[in-house]
Amino acid sequence: MNNFLKNSLMLLGLGTSSFVMPACNAKQNQTESVTTASGTQTDSSATTVSTDSTNNTSFGKLKNGTEVQQYTLTNSKGTQAVFTNYGGRLVSLIVPDKDGKPTDVVVGFKNAAEYEASTEPYFGATIGRVGNRIANGKFTLDGKEYKLFTNNGPNTLHGGKNGFQAVVWNATQPNDHTLELTYLSKDLEENFPGNLNVKVTYALTDNNELKMDYEATTDKKTPVNLTNHAFFNLNGEGSGTILNHIIQINANRYTPVDATLIPTGKIEPVAGTPFDFRKKLAIGTNIEAKNEQLKNGGGFDHNYVLNENKAQGLNMAARVTGDKSNITMDVLTTEPGLQFYSGNFMQSKNTFKGGAKDDFRTAFCLETQHFPDAPNQPNFPSIMLEPGKTYRTSSVYRFFSK
Repeated sequence: MNNFLKNSLMLLGLGTSSFVMPACNAKQNQTESVTTASGTQTDSSATTVSTDSTNNTSFGKLKNGTEVQQYTLTNSKGTQAVFTNYGGRLVSLIVPDKDGKPTDVVVGFKNAAEYEASTEPYFGATIGRVGNRIANGKFTLDGKEYKLFTNNGPNTLHGGKNGFQAVVWNATQPNDHTLELTYLSKDLEENFPGNLNVKVTYALTDNNELKMDYEATTDKKTPVNLTNHAFFNLNGEGSGTILNHIIQINANRYTPVDATLIPTGKIEPVAGTPFDFRKKLAIGTNIEAKNEQLKNGGGFDHNYVLNENKAQGLNMAARVTGDKSNITMDVLTTEPGLQFYSGNFMQSKNTFKGGAKDDFRTAFCLETQHFPDAPNQPNFPSIMLEPGKTYRTSSVYRFFSK
C-alpha cells in the first residue's frame, strides 16, 4: 500500500488496518420531510441486496434495520473513490493537490444513518428516475396525465419523494476500479409508468477520471434523466467557500427559470449576463449582481445548454479549479445540458465526515443532464424512453493538479 493511499485512508478516518486490499442537487422545501428507504413503494432495502465484492465493508444500518455497504475504488496512482449502495452515493473522492497532499474533494457523511437523516437528501447520490424538476408534479404521455409527488414547492424534484437516492442498489465490484449498480424501478413507482431496469457503472481510471456510464430499459414508455449529484469543494471538505474557485462552462446559452426554478421554455444567450462563464471566472464574481435569474435561484442553479465540441463522443462541458489546492476538475459528457448549482441552500444543518458543517456555498454541483421539465417542454430535447430501446449516457469527472 503506497503512502498516498495510506494518507487517504487516514483522511477518511478508516485507518489502514480496516482496509482490505483486494486481489484489488438543489433547492429544497424547508419543511420537506427526510426521505428514507423504509416503508415506501421504492423500498428495495426490503429485498436481498447483492454485494458481490472483495473490497466492501459495512456502512452502517438504515432506520428499518437494513445494513448497507461501502465500496472503495482505487487506481495505480493511489487515487480513491468511496461509494455506498445506499442511494448509489459517491461518499468520498481523494485526489492529490499541487503538493501531492491527499485531498477529499467530495463532501459527505460517515455512515448511512447520517445520509438518511440529512436535511439535504441528495449528497453524492445517483439521481432518477428523472433528475431535476418537473413543473407542478405532472406530465402527459400519450394522452394520459401522470401526477407525481411534489417535493419542491409546487414541483417534483429528482424523482419525487423517494427517488433513486432513497433506495438500496444491488452492487457488484468486478475489480479494484469498477463498481456496477443495478436497480429495478417498478411500474408506477413514484407514479412513473413502466418497469425500468437501471444499470450504472462507476469506474476510476489511471488518468484520475471517474467515469459514469448509465443504461436503462423499460417495458412502457417513460421519462428518464439520470445523473450524479456529488457536491464538490476542490480545496477539500471543510476548507470554506467555493466562491473563489475558478470556473469555465462551455455554453453560449442557458435556460432561464421562473421563481420556482422551472424553465420558462426560452433558451437565451449568456452573453452580457452573470451566467457567462465562457472565459475563466471566479464563481463569486457576479453571484450577488442584481439579476432576476440570480434572485430566482438564490445564486446559480441553472441549466446550461452545452456547445457541441465532441471528442471521442464526449463534450467538454466545464472546468473548475480550486483556488487553494490547484486541483482542477474537468466535466465531460454526452448530455446536452449541465446544471450548475452554487450551494445556495446549504444551511449549516448537517455535519460532514471531517467535522465541518454544510455551510452556505461551501460546495458546488455540476450535474450532467437533459434539460429540466423536459416532459412539459416540447422545444427541449426529449427524455422519453420507449420499450425495445436502451437509454445510454456517459459522463466523466477528470482531475489533475498543477
